Amino acid sequence: MTTTNTTLSRFLHELRELLVLAGPILGAQLAAAGMSFVDTSMAGQYSSVDLAGIALGSSVWIPVFLLTKGMLLAITPTVSHLYGAGKMSDAAAPVRQGLWLALVLSVLTVLLINNAGIVYELLEVTPDVSERAISYMEALSWGIPAVCLYQVLSCYCEGLGQTKPAMVFSFAALLLNIPVNYVLIYGKFGFPELGGVGCGYATAICFWLTFVLMAFYVLLSDKHKKIGVFKTIDRPDLAAIAGLMKLGIPIGLAIFFEVSIFSLVGLLIGQLGAATVAGHQVALNFSSMMFMVPLSLSFGVTIRVGQALGAGKFEEASFSSFSGVATCAFIALFSASIMWFLPEAVTALYTKDPEVIALAVQLLAYAAVFQLSDGVQVAANGALRGYKDTRVPMIMVLIACWGVALPLGYVLGLTDIMVSAMGPEGLWIGLITALSIAAVLFTLRLRTISRRYTM
Repeated sequence: MTTTNTTLSRFLHELRELLVLAGPILGAQLAAAGMSFVDTSMAGQYSSVDLAGIALGSSVWIPVFLLTKGMLLAITPTVSHLYGAGKMSDAAAPVRQGLWLALVLSVLTVLLINNAGIVYELLEVTPDVSERAISYMEALSWGIPAVCLYQVLSCYCEGLGQTKPAMVFSFAALLLNIPVNYVLIYGKFGFPELGGVGCGYATAICFWLTFVLMAFYVLLSDKHKKIGVFKTIDRPDLAAIAGLMKLGIPIGLAIFFEVSIFSLVGLLIGQLGAATVAGHQVALNFSSMMFMVPLSLSFGVTIRVGQALGAGKFEEASFSSFSGVATCAFIALFSASIMWFLPEAVTALYTKDPEVIALAVQLLAYAAVFQLSDGVQVAANGALRGYKDTRVPMIMVLIACWGVALPLGYVLGLTDIMVSAMGPEGLWIGLITALSIAAVLFTLRLRTISRRYTM
């Protein structure tokens, strides 16, 4: 009984610490989602072509940026290990090298998204929409260097357990985004009328705002003055940058593999008609919104595990890992219950079209099933990042998503090879399979890695 009480007490303490870290991260994600919503709604009010252009542009630049962002996430476990070990003054060097890496990656990101016209030509996108999408990304690309540099400083702060600054600055950007969008979309106060392209420039301005605010915070905060990130400018250290890339590239690729399969499933469903696409979008949008909570917690798990390992508290790192997995699983179960028992209420928030509602209700049942797997896999992967174990999880994601799930979803959804073509349900079964395989593999990998430290 005493052992049970002690374990429960430890779990509740861990839960409190995790929520303190993850709460602001969730707030920052909600602010980012708010910016996307503002862009979509304001462009949609201007014209349907501008709305389509932003949607099409986002389908290219966001996956590319997530690949870049994933690489820069290597800063978080690097700093958290040093913080846990009491070597805070040593954190400045990898952050400076991370800033150099961010500049290089930002150039590559800009080159990729500004040459996306080739993709639109291959997909035979209508010229008016593709022109808007290309112009939107060209405008937004002015802010890519800023958001990459901001990502490094944000990850640095998170590694120290400081997650609130990013939330505050993200909401500041959201508040700025609304009036700047209005001015640039409709051409107010002497500015040219840019339509949806104005959303791209507004986003770029907001990216620069968040970077400047974060840079001043790191420069002026007493705690950060002691570490001295901006105390000097180091030359690029290829060995140090290579070390960050060795840790970060697998993170970026794993995120890209997972995001891209969802994008590809959306494109495949696009062959099945407008109502089917709409039903798929309703189910995916709601499940993605609910997923923000375990995703935010997973970043908190990375920080907790990294700091414990840096301090040499290996058993505590293991406890933090599996406590995080259990917490995310419980939250995912709650989300799944909403989708399973209240699908009509959920779909009513999005549409009144009976055909769309009928399909969305069916797909929400599938979404409910994969919520649990999704919650477990993201938490376990967050813990593995804390252990700086990223290469094997990347391979696991590749196998789960592209080796198993995509072929299975395609066969079930669009062919009669195994059963009569199931349409979107078959493709969603593929997604469930991917996330379930990832959840099992990540959990087993976490068990193996944590035992290496505790045995």
